[in-house]
Amino acid sequence: MAESSATLGKRKCSQDRQVDEKPVCKKGLSLCSTHYGIDFTMHMCNLVTTARSTVINITMVAMVNSTDHWFQFNDSTEGLPGDSFGGPNNAPDSLPAGVPVYNWSAQIQGIIFSSLSYGLIPMMFLSGYLAGRVGTKRVVGVSLFATSLFTIFTPLAAELGLVSLIVTRIAQSIGQGSVLGGQHSLWEKWGPPHERNRLCSISLSGTILGTFTIILLGGMICQTLGWPFAFYILGGIGCVYCLLRFVLVYDDPISHPWINVTEREYIISFLADQIHVSPCKQPLPIKAMLRSLPLWSCVCGFSHQWLMITLIAYTPTYINSVFNINVRGNGFLSALPFLIAWVTGILGGQLADFLLTKNFRLVTVRKVVTFLGNFPSSALLVVLPYITPSYITMTLLILSCGLSSLCQSGIYINVLDIVPRHSSFLMGATRGFAFTAGILTPTVNGFLLDQDPEFGWRNVFLLLFAINLSGLITYLIFGEAVIQDWAKERKLTHL
Repeated sequence: MAESSATLGKRKCSQDRQVDEKPVCKKGLSLCSTHYGIDFTMHMCNLVTTARSTVINITMVAMVNSTDHWFQFNDSTEGLPGDSFGGPNNAPDSLPAGVPVYNWSAQIQGIIFSSLSYGLIPMMFLSGYLAGRVGTKRVVGVSLFATSLFTIFTPLAAELGLVSLIVTRIAQSIGQGSVLGGQHSLWEKWGPPHERNRLCSISLSGTILGTFTIILLGGMICQTLGWPFAFYILGGIGCVYCLLRFVLVYDDPISHPWINVTEREYIISFLADQIHVSPCKQPLPIKAMLRSLPLWSCVCGFSHQWLMITLIAYTPTYINSVFNINVRGNGFLSALPFLIAWVTGILGGQLADFLLTKNFRLVTVRKVVTFLGNFPSSALLVVLPYITPSYITMTLLILSCGLSSLCQSGIYINVLDIVPRHSSFLMGATRGFAFTAGILTPTVNGFLLDQDPEFGWRNVFLLLFAINLSGLITYLIFGEAVIQDWAKERKLTHL
């Protein structure tokens, strides 16, 4: 034990110096290693989770008579007007016969979109704490299975009425929050600091790929099988994947039964301090957290979520209003920007790690990628309503969505830099705060679109830009990337 403590003392250095330990880093770069296998599994977990939460954004085009008109509260019909998906020429093959359609206004649609955030936000706070105590494997696994079942029941809930649908989505949001908030404690024990940009960007990019996949395939499923099958298929895939995940994912390298001994020692050599002293056994310094400006600067995550939720929830609706095409074509065009964002997100993690090897300060890297993921993306959307040519509209959407994913290597993992000992709780808490945008964004955007049909989109994008700019400025001023004094380990003494 004495030799082990001496070794830990030599290993324990600042994150900026850790990225320069190149002889050790070479072992961690193998994509066949177990911790990259865990990373790929979390990538797929985020893909499935996001696809389930995003599916209604594309099926909404098929579930309602029109996204551009105002109707009564929740009257169901069996037919569909000929102009709903691009005029009479598209009407015969827009939807399979007998698929229910609802009369929901833009404001009601915004409430349905936002209902998935009602339970998600408190569970983002709670799940990070629970994952730190009972393990990510249990928290995420059980929640993933529960949300898959609620996804399968969504079409039935819609048939029972709007209230039933919203209640089902709130129940689903509780599981969604546990999955999204609880997963981050894995990187306390699986992610060496010099690899966290890559690991987190690969894992979080699953959310972007999930959006791309469901928007692309969702349109095809709606037009060939009917929109209810989009929920049935995703729920079934989630149940099967959940069983596989219980077999493949473990909470730390020590408990993993198949990990290579060399890789286990490699990971533990960097993270032994975090594994040896569990953060759950230490009291949370709540007062210090509330006074920490670097922690509060993570409000930028809220502004970026406003951008992302607008893109995810309203890209199909915006394309439908601009291009006036059928649901299959809408799915393809709406999915394309997220494919680019998926690639950009992964490359962004590689770029961040590359800059660190070139002796860039960690805080500089975090702020640069956060700026690139916020400012250009929101500025391009402001221009969108003034553009007429369709190819320019798609180009701006692709650039905006593609650049936005760079934030995965910036603001979203900054908590791991400044409070590693309590990152399990705080990653969930900060993301939970960011996801309050999930309630506000669709509700506010739906109201703006409902009240001002002529300038609704312009107002939506101007508000988005203002919110993003304020959050970005806050982070650029107060953001840091060094362990805060109140978060450092202190030996307890009794007098």
